[in-house]
Amino acid sequence: MANALLSIQIIPRTPNGESVIPYVDRAIEIIKASGVPYRVAPLETTMEGDLTHLLSIVQEMNEAMSAMGCPSVISQIKVYYNPADGASMDVLLEKYPDGQ
Repeated sequence: MANALLSIQIIPRTPNGESVIPYVDRAIEIIKASGVPYRVAPLETTMEGDLTHLLSIVQEMNEAMSAMGCPSVISQIKVYYNPADGASMDVLLEKYPDGQ
């Protein structure tokens, strides 16, 4: 059972001031490849899983931005941690399954 939800907004400083979209797309590819449940939203992406694993995904995302030439990265994260009862996007969104 997942014990955490982690939402991340990654804001890379691009090498030449170009659009961040390809960089954000790469970050989302890393999340997808991790195998954790996730949901992309307009301003952030939320992942569900073990907190330690989710934080390692954040680290991998930041390292990927650096490898792509970004001199710095801001990663704004929010964490919901519930080791006793677990954490689930589905449970928290029961009332709003379609986002409305």
